[in-house]
Amino acid sequence: MNHSSSPAAHAAPPVAGRDGTRTELVEVVVPVYNEEHVLARSVRTLHGYLREHFPYPFRITIADNASVDATWQVASALAAELPEVRAVHLDQKGRGRALRTVWGSSDADVVAYMDVDLSTGLEAFLPLVAPLLSGHSDLAIGSRLHRGSAVVRGPKREFISRTYNLLLRATLAAKFSDAQCGFKAARTEVVQALLADVEDQTWFFDTELLLLAERSGLRIHEVPVDWIDDPDSRVDIVRTVKDDLKGMWRVGKKAAFGATRMPVPPRVLQAQLPTGMRWQLSSFAVIGVLSTLAYLGLYLLTRQAAPAVLANAFALLVTAIANTAANRRFTFGVTGPRDALRHQVEGGIAFVIGLVLSTVALAVSRLVAPGASHTAELGWLVAANALATVVRFVLLRAWVFNPHRTARHAREADLSELSSLATDRPAHDRSAHDRSTQEARR
Repeated sequence: MNHSSSPAAHAAPPVAGRDGTRTELVEVVVPVYNEEHVLARSVRTLHGYLREHFPYPFRITIADNASVDATWQVASALAAELPEVRAVHLDQKGRGRALRTVWGSSDADVVAYMDVDLSTGLEAFLPLVAPLLSGHSDLAIGSRLHRGSAVVRGPKREFISRTYNLLLRATLAAKFSDAQCGFKAARTEVVQALLADVEDQTWFFDTELLLLAERSGLRIHEVPVDWIDDPDSRVDIVRTVKDDLKGMWRVGKKAAFGATRMPVPPRVLQAQLPTGMRWQLSSFAVIGVLSTLAYLGLYLLTRQAAPAVLANAFALLVTAIANTAANRRFTFGVTGPRDALRHQVEGGIAFVIGLVLSTVALAVSRLVAPGASHTAELGWLVAANALATVVRFVLLRAWVFNPHRTARHAREADLSELSSLATDRPAHDRSAHDRSTQEARR
């Protein structure tokens, strides 16, 4: 991969939070080519907006794509004037090359870019990067084709944009709605993992990056934007369309041979888990192993004096009760006697599922290997219980110990307690109680 860039940079100072500690940093890249007339105004507007409205530390990087006018001099002056601004000069043109250079060496937590004309309303910037900073998404794009967007542009550009994105969906199964809006962001570790396989250095860079991310199983967040077309745009539409079509053909050929999927960094895979699931999976696994060992021991012990079906049911029942109680306390952090019986009853559904699966497994084992030893039966039971374990985790997490459901039950119990107390109070105290009940309902 040839970056052929020799960045000469004016670096911004280190970024710290109000208490002096390192906080999430967002780096915004503004690629420019021969923009001496609008650069200063746009960067000052962006800088002022972020200073006033953006709650996270930021850095603005002006990436000069080998301009032949005074763009580099203006960029250098802005970097010297504004504390969160730096300038980088590249010896070759190409928006993709500029983004690759800055993003590839960034130390920020999130990297973004926007066009220098600020066609996209800046109010959408925080919604763009927020899911990246929280870890709920890996990339984020502004979409002019979203239902909630407000777009002002000519019919020719509107037609080209919609046709291009329709072609992406029809030929490459793209699920994102707007590949070319100049308003995107990504978690830095994600984009740096993808850059090595993105070949384009110009306008198709965005599309190729998004297609690669999507085929790698990464999460792409879309934000509706307010967008006003720049009548002074320097984009060569005809050449861009040709290059995009060539890029689509190249990516399509790679996809046909399975070459458009990249390994995702382990930390990214972990961050894709829903909140709290990493601990829950670990705790559930430990409890599951202990429960399985206890189940096998009880089964072998009981099997000496009882038929397989009864031994299996007894061992499952005892370990299911203990398993639900342990997961209630350690995996999902529920303490106290409230709802303990309800949790056991609802967890009993997992017991029934496990009982059905293990009973079927025993029946199959007898058909396949009649007269098998008690130890041989364990193999079939372990396989059945492995499947039941997956069902148990989903059931416990999504239903039995769902935090929203648990909170609702707690509120209902509190209201019931308030109501019962009201019946024991004198009449002149009940008006105050009614007000308390109304507050609790709210």
